[in-house]
Amino acid sequence: MKILAVCGTRPDTVKMAPVVLEIKRHPNDAQLILAVTGQHREMLEQVLRAFHLTPDYDLNIMTARQTLAQITTRALEGLDEVIQKTSPDLVLAQGDTTTTFVASLAAFYNKIPFGHIEAGLRTDNKYDPFPEEINRRLAGVITDLHFAPTDVARDNLLREGVRAEDIFVTGNTVIDALLNIAAQPHEFDDAKIRAAAQSGRMILLTAHRRENWGEPMKHICEAVRRIIAENPDVTVVFPVHKNPIVRDVVFPELGSTDRVLLIEPPDYVPFVHLMKSAHIVLTDSGGVQEEAPSLGKPVLVLRKTTERPEGVYAGSAKLVGTDIQTIVGETQRLLQNQSTYDMMAQIKNPYGDGRAAERIWEIIRSRFSD
Repeated sequence: MKILAVCGTRPDTVKMAPVVLEIKRHPNDAQLILAVTGQHREMLEQVLRAFHLTPDYDLNIMTARQTLAQITTRALEGLDEVIQKTSPDLVLAQGDTTTTFVASLAAFYNKIPFGHIEAGLRTDNKYDPFPEEINRRLAGVITDLHFAPTDVARDNLLREGVRAEDIFVTGNTVIDALLNIAAQPHEFDDAKIRAAAQSGRMILLTAHRRENWGEPMKHICEAVRRIIAENPDVTVVFPVHKNPIVRDVVFPELGSTDRVLLIEPPDYVPFVHLMKSAHIVLTDSGGVQEEAPSLGKPVLVLRKTTERPEGVYAGSAKLVGTDIQTIVGETQRLLQNQSTYDMMAQIKNPYGDGRAAERIWEIIRSRFSD
């Protein structure tokens, strides 16, 4: 059988990589074709290198300050052409990026079955996160094989009327990728980062989502300044997203703040080891919410809602939004109260055991051998 795997951003490539590598382990059963849209560019290439993946097709659609409409139309035209050239038996895509929605639509237009990895995540607010909530909902309508990471995700799909026999709870492939990389030795090149990582009091911060652009990002930066002022032993490491809209706020707000290290987005390998070395993680990233608990790190989520509530239910993550006082208060609780910290840090990760890609391949093989 011929399988076309599609990805376009750093997060969806991280989560797709274990599946691609697992399918490639079975060349007698399947031919794997990898297509990337290039919705992100530099950060996408970092992940491809980390997992030693070479795309068969690279649409290279990225342009400066591209709009969602531009991403959608360029990716759709490119993927339609790839599908017509390769005639796959199945198209796979992961998560909730615009690339993922477009991959499902291109598969539908060509009457090819579509498999959705990380299916069933919902906030039930179409504008939060934007545009991801609608991307995954629209992809879900088209999907033939729903690979749900958790029981909560499965229940969301059942509530929407998806047939139970088309939903498979697999765990999240991000844990497969994470555990693989975290087990490898690593040393940071930058002496300041190395010192922060060894201090035991490093906070890792990531923030880039559209709903946090502008004033919310300024609030996050102000909270960081207050945390630093109140804790002289704490250093914040902030890999700043390449998007100019993020950078135009972050660098003026935090560029001259002592013990705040604004760095370029690292490759996936050093980023995993930053998480591993962190004391606390502040993030608006979906993937980081899933990854950090596997490394025993409490996560404060810089969002009002999350489509990954399992960590919040379990207690390994907490929604804090972008209110300055809330961010500072919850961070201080973790920095100052060891029992509170331990309660979050010692909870078993609800997102998976590192074998999701194996399960996904076995399901595909079983379904297409019928």
